[in-house]
Amino acid sequence: MIIKKLRSVRSTLLFLGITLLIGLIISLGVGAVPLTPAEVLQALFRNSSKTVYETIIWDFRLARVLLVCLCGAALSASGVAFQGLFRNPLADPFVVGASGGAALGATLSAVFGASIPMGIAGFLGALAAVLLVYSIAESSNYGSIAALLMAGAALSTMLSAIVTLLLILREEVLYEVFAWLMGGFAGRSWSHLRQALLVAPLGIVIIWLMVRPLDALAAGEESAEALGLNLRQTRFMIIVGASLATAAAVAVSGIIGFVGLIAPHIARTLVGAKHAKTLPISMLLGALLLLLADGFARTIMAPVELPVGVFTALLGGPFFLFLLRKGRNII
Repeated sequence: MIIKKLRSVRSTLLFLGITLLIGLIISLGVGAVPLTPAEVLQALFRNSSKTVYETIIWDFRLARVLLVCLCGAALSASGVAFQGLFRNPLADPFVVGASGGAALGATLSAVFGASIPMGIAGFLGALAAVLLVYSIAESSNYGSIAALLMAGAALSTMLSAIVTLLLILREEVLYEVFAWLMGGFAGRSWSHLRQALLVAPLGIVIIWLMVRPLDALAAGEESAEALGLNLRQTRFMIIVGASLATAAAVAVSGIIGFVGLIAPHIARTLVGAKHAKTLPISMLLGALLLLLADGFARTIMAPVELPVGVFTALLGGPFFLFLLRKGRNII
């Protein structure tokens, strides 16, 4: 039975890996100059004489597509961590205030014309908001898990109100901030990919190291503590890992919802609730979902590019409502 389950997980990983590779090649061919898969592969394995196709792939598309996959994987890993920590299928990467902090940081950068780019300001804002929420929760009398949820919701609402107020006072930056808040990868390059690679893998590794504590937490905090788990340290490490992964994605893509919410649900349906299995499957699914959404964003109204967040909501919203209607308990 165990061998059969291991084969099933490996088969799922292999299938999703091959599907992601095929999707990546197809995505590289999508754009103002459409390329066939054969032309994409020829350009990827370039020779000494640089062709037009190689310029298109290497200078404009490859970094963007890899960044899309990295952000999808990071958001999904964060979603797995938070859903496991809170034992709540509604938890997403922004549940402890990262989205509100990122929005405020980016808005402050745009409104005051700061030397810090919007992406970096969003990254710092997300981390600052999560740190504040964690500090409040640790000093609360409501219990850390409940306090984290309440503090995250309250702070997000307050920060959103501040963002709205700033945009009312400075309407000239409204479009710039709104476009960033909706999320997207237009104009992203190798520098953005390098920036995300500095932080996102660290967050993902920390989450991976916490898969066994997450399994223990699934039975409840009291049971986990009875097994010798240090709850405070475990919560801190999970929040650090998930927040770093989320903030790294936010810094280069803006706020993209639903990917980190839906991918873990699908993964648990495919391979069960063990986090060592769910995490890699979720990351592959998140990369695929975001790659699909980015493809729609680039092509539906080409040459105009729409925000990716619109399509993740259109893809994820109906799916999530379907899950609710079925009433399936998959956490």
